[in-house]
Amino acid sequence: MTQWYEELFKDYAGKYDQEPYTQGTVGECDFIEKEIGRNKKTRILDIGCGTGRHALELARRGYKVVGVDLSESQLRRAKEKAAEQNLQVVFRKRDARKLLFRHEFDLAIMLCEGAFPLMETDEMNFRILQGAAKALKSGGKLIFTTLNGLFPLFHSVKDFLEAEKGESGAACVESSFDLMTFRDRNVTTIVDDHGKTRELRCDERYYVPCEITWLLKTLGFKTIDIYGARLGAFSRADKLTSEDFEMLVIAGK
Repeated sequence: MTQWYEELFKDYAGKYDQEPYTQGTVGECDFIEKEIGRNKKTRILDIGCGTGRHALELARRGYKVVGVDLSESQLRRAKEKAAEQNLQVVFRKRDARKLLFRHEFDLAIMLCEGAFPLMETDEMNFRILQGAAKALKSGGKLIFTTLNGLFPLFHSVKDFLEAEKGESGAACVESSFDLMTFRDRNVTTIVDDHGKTRELRCDERYYVPCEITWLLKTLGFKTIDIYGARLGAFSRADKLTSEDFEMLVIAGK
């Protein structure tokens, strides 16, 4: 059975690059560079790399990057952009729940809900974190963003998505947040790269900070810092609040 996130990213690479939430790449990579001390020897794994926007920007700055994603369409566009820009990035089709990397990377990133937390069960989401942890060397760092469970306690997710939609045609037409599971189940319509309108029944998991902290501690991370995630302007100065739709997580092995 094809899941909603697989259906979403089929024939959506062009429209994805136009989404408002994909426009903060340069600022986000500035933050990543600062976190790794601009050490060009840092080997980076981009999980759920999509069309390669972070991977390509980091490669442009001189880092060695491997990008993995489940979507052939997204990866095809990533490779096209790499060729157009004459950048060397290894892009591979991989399921983030089944990563086989072992102690190979100094940094792993999962930004803009790259795989986590889109899975249909909590166990699957955990396997993504587990794969990222195993991919890191001792002393490695994991930087990712995820949906902030504090937000829907005070706000309507549907209203937020409606306000944030861009010209891509994606629109949330129905939304229901479950307090027992912290899952938002919504119906979203998109217009794909071929101009076809499709309706998706999405199921996304929101996490509260203490859950993320506990999950990462079980995977051996020694330091776990959580902040508000501001598009294109990640900062350790931004305390997480109920006003932040996403949280920024920085964990060290």
